[in-house]
Amino acid sequence: MNGEAKRSITPFAREPEGEGMPAHVAIIMDGNGRWAAQRGLPRLEGHRRGVEAIRRAVRAAGDLGIRYLTVYSFSAENWRRPAQEVSDLMGLLKRFVRHDLAELHANNIRVRIIGQRQGLSPDIRMLLDEAEQLTRSNTGLTLVIAFNYGGRQEIVEAMRSLARRVRDEALDPDAIDMDMVEAALDTQGIPDPDLVIRTSGEQRVSNFLTWQTAYSEFVFLPDFWPDFDEATFRAALAEYGRRERRFGGLTVRAG
Repeated sequence: MNGEAKRSITPFAREPEGEGMPAHVAIIMDGNGRWAAQRGLPRLEGHRRGVEAIRRAVRAAGDLGIRYLTVYSFSAENWRRPAQEVSDLMGLLKRFVRHDLAELHANNIRVRIIGQRQGLSPDIRMLLDEAEQLTRSNTGLTLVIAFNYGGRQEIVEAMRSLARRVRDEALDPDAIDMDMVEAALDTQGIPDPDLVIRTSGEQRVSNFLTWQTAYSEFVFLPDFWPDFDEATFRAALAEYGRRERRFGGLTVRAG
């Protein structure tokens, strides 16, 4: 996943810039294929440029003091794409982990993977496990990679785990509450996203963090993902800063 001039990923070293800075930003990275098509390039080149955009997003998140950055890298539905494109995406994932993991670790970034691992090829599972194990003690930015992920399936798996506990008489069904469900999700220990950004102009959530985004703010950008940079990131954050988050309640105004 190279192609951009070598540049270090800035380590997390600052507090959020102002009270309006989100602690957790999640991104639906959309538009790689359309970016390539507009330029007469193969889709693979769009995905390569999309990887460079991930590097820029991680760097910017660290600079801005964001604590959690979640990227939707490969959905459970993406397996339906042509076999060659899936193979290309897996190759990009492998290169990203092999080439960038040491730098992420050196910059105190923790990597978390969410999504189904059962059924993945052994080499992919090994790489995902390695990324988490190597960086598990890091205390800076947490980079959450949603891979082979689907929000509905995540909830189904959480319900299955709770149902097994009920079956084994280890859990009273009347004791199940929202905290217990959240603890059974892949994102256990990760705060819900304050802001979800989607690129490419599409305005849908595409089965991403279905439970966790109940009260998130959404910013939909017209830019294709390969064009995402720090200026684009800051524009989305500025829009977020203008929002009034009420979480279902009312804002009490002075006067």
